[in-house]
Amino acid sequence: MNSASLITTLGECRFDSPVESAVFIDDDRVLIDVSLSACRDCKGDPPSFEAAGPRKRIFFEPARTSVAIVTCGGLCPGLNDVIRALVMVSWYRYGIRNIRGLRYGYEGLVKSIGHKPITLDPDTVEDIHQHGGTILGSSRGPQDPAVMTDYLVENGIDILFAIGGDGTQRGALKIAREIERRSLSISVVGIPKTIDNDIAFTERTFGFETAVAASQPAITCAHMEAKGVRNGIGLVKLMGRESGFVAVHASLASSDVNLLLIPELPFAMENIFAYLEERLARKAHAVIVAAEGAGQNLVSSTGTDKSGNRKLGDIGPFLKSALTDHFAHAGIPTSVKYIDPSYTIRSIPANADDSVFCFQLAENAVHAAISGRTSMVVSLWNGHFIHVPIERAVGSRKTVDTSSLLWQSVLDNTGQPARLTPL
Repeated sequence: MNSASLITTLGECRFDSPVESAVFIDDDRVLIDVSLSACRDCKGDPPSFEAAGPRKRIFFEPARTSVAIVTCGGLCPGLNDVIRALVMVSWYRYGIRNIRGLRYGYEGLVKSIGHKPITLDPDTVEDIHQHGGTILGSSRGPQDPAVMTDYLVENGIDILFAIGGDGTQRGALKIAREIERRSLSISVVGIPKTIDNDIAFTERTFGFETAVAASQPAITCAHMEAKGVRNGIGLVKLMGRESGFVAVHASLASSDVNLLLIPELPFAMENIFAYLEERLARKAHAVIVAAEGAGQNLVSSTGTDKSGNRKLGDIGPFLKSALTDHFAHAGIPTSVKYIDPSYTIRSIPANADDSVFCFQLAENAVHAAISGRTSMVVSLWNGHFIHVPIERAVGSRKTVDTSSLLWQSVLDNTGQPARLTPL
């Protein structure tokens, strides 16, 4: 068994679970690679992750357990769904009555800042899934893990649920390590949140499918604008700082996109111009989708944000200006229309499929935490919910493989060249 996939536990599970379930998970595991070639190479010990689900025996005594929930980073569809599910499962399945929502991200764990927590119960969260955003508020930026651990101890918090992306989970890992250093029995469990779907060892993150679906009207409008005039070009910028999954899936879902630009694929403007000139001569219109992190070698950017992420240059306006200038100088009349729906998409409620996924992530996070598991995130892998050590989840970033069948689908769908840089 790969030690990198082992989950840290707080100690012996001494209590019977109050959950009424026909299925309890005790020792089952999920293979990381289910291919036949991997099976042949594993020599009887295939790498695997611990399966998620309710356990027959639990570590915390529910009636004496205190839970806190925090949301960090940018907005994402489904945040309120996850909060609601954490509360409902904790309250109704385990009988936990002390549940608090910490305000404005990790700032809520810093006593000197003074944010007052919200008491959460089924009545408080009853309808919050119908709205976008997060009722707890959010923030970016690191806080001192020692100070945050002090807050947990002073407030008698036994379980901390951290909802956020890789920066949030790195912060959760620092808290968990400080807890371990002090030999405290406090569980820290993460629910990965990134609209870009770029967390390692998860098939998808919540909000991703909603973002893909919500991108369709913008792409459709760009298509209509492009077809409405001779040599029209519709340009849409979508989310995707380091990974282009939203742009890829949105483009495939639309089938109206003729050129897709993502962070994983370098491109040169002369190749873009040449392709579009041919496209306009043949079809008299074109639709371009660009992920926000695409072409960063072509735009200026400086510094980092409060989460430590590098600030990106704005590829959308750059492309609009570059295309307009090029075709003007080439004597080819064009009309470039630029659409950026990013913040509209981030703040909408989750769609039905994402809402189901949010609930399943949250319920498995509760099952894991109450059983004394810590320093981990809940994930979906090979169709099963699993436990992944935080250190492994943030150890690398999931990106689009431009030599994969997924990217081949993009090339087949858009008709764009496989290479967009000079030979």
